[in-house]
Amino acid sequence: MTFLRPDQTFYPSPRMACKAPAERLGYVATLNTGRNNQPDALCVVDLDPESPRYGRVVHKLEMPYAGDELHHFGWNACSSALCPYAPHPHLERRYLIVPGLRSSRIYIIDTKPDPWRPSIAKIIAPEDVLKRSGYSRPHTIHCGPDAIYVSALGANNGGGGPGGIFMLDHFNFDVLGPWEIDRGPQRLAYDFWWHITEDTMITSEWGVPRQFENGLVFEDLLNGRYGRNLHFWDLRRRRHIQTINLGDEYQLVFELRPAHEPTKTYGFAGVVISLKNLSSSIWTWYREKGRWAARKVIEIPAEPADPDKLPPPLKGFGAVPPLVTDIDLSLDDRYLYVSCWGTGELHQYDVSDPFKPRLTGKVQIGGITRRAGHPLSQGPLLGGPQMVEISRDGRRVYFTNSLYSSVDDQFYPDRLTGWMVKVDAAEGGGIAFAPNFFVDFGETRTHQVRLEGGDASTDSFCYPS
Repeated sequence: MTFLRPDQTFYPSPRMACKAPAERLGYVATLNTGRNNQPDALCVVDLDPESPRYGRVVHKLEMPYAGDELHHFGWNACSSALCPYAPHPHLERRYLIVPGLRSSRIYIIDTKPDPWRPSIAKIIAPEDVLKRSGYSRPHTIHCGPDAIYVSALGANNGGGGPGGIFMLDHFNFDVLGPWEIDRGPQRLAYDFWWHITEDTMITSEWGVPRQFENGLVFEDLLNGRYGRNLHFWDLRRRRHIQTINLGDEYQLVFELRPAHEPTKTYGFAGVVISLKNLSSSIWTWYREKGRWAARKVIEIPAEPADPDKLPPPLKGFGAVPPLVTDIDLSLDDRYLYVSCWGTGELHQYDVSDPFKPRLTGKVQIGGITRRAGHPLSQGPLLGGPQMVEISRDGRRVYFTNSLYSSVDDQFYPDRLTGWMVKVDAAEGGGIAFAPNFFVDFGETRTHQVRLEGGDASTDSFCYPS
């Protein structure tokens, strides 16, 4: 739907977005894949501390098919619609685009007229995704100025690659086709983001479907066959321009978070594991003499552990790797949050200097051996901080605990159950659990969170603060 003036949740600059109203509700992808043959669902959680339903699931929208494995969903439109060259500035932030990573099905969820009770407006069938895009296993959604962008981890040839990006029409959600004109050496895919005012896209790498759908293939991992590269693209011309190989020891280059301020040309990438010492790392990419470069700025070590308490893949190592599986950057570009899914920690770093991050806060919950509880759930908890989302003002951080069903079961073989947690962020740094917020989803696992009106990993901005 279009309006005579832009959607009121769109903001020209990140500083203006930081002053947006607080979120009242959140949308959470909940997963039953591999558990009970029930369909996945999109749950609505009350996030208003003044509400009598605060911290509770108030609505559950079940998908009509089982086995989707809902993943990194996003909005149909956001602040990128205000960019000077955007062809549709009067779009409305209304629809959630929800991909099924395992099924290759995509759901279009309408959050109007009642955002507390969303409904399914359209379903894009797997065969339409495969035929029109050339890709399968849609993973991440971003709202661009000219279309809806979707990353996909597989080709339409079964369990292989290459993975890449395709586009959906802003209005009718038809699959427009593959994004790349010249992909160069890129074959593996995972996350993608952009420096929109620099006409640059960045993509990262996991693996092809046969390397994750039944769990990680540890022979491939130990032999360095998973992703280790960052790719840089000409966003307008849709052509590959540069690859940065982080090194053969660095496996699984996952989440990307560029600086929100459009005058800044740096960002952060998370690497899940080092084959040298099981550490995880954060890298800063940046411009240098007309080329892109990357530098490791954080290394999080593995923790020694009793082999008897480790799952089978880790027994021979005698240690728990941090397994950094998600990162998120506050809208003011000051704080980077790092999910250590293996050790059960959420770290907060002050990245005012992107080359010298400073640890300013940490909470512990779950973890492969620690299994730390929560003030509202004192018993042992499985899983760890995984998908993390930050409010626009940077004061509230939400996270869930499931990575991907088959990988969950490799590292947490006791079958983790789903939960969602909130931490409060102090103005000068530091984080602590919100003591009255813990959402227990039972045997249903939890993944992506999106906040009402936008959050810190949704929007792109074209105007400086």
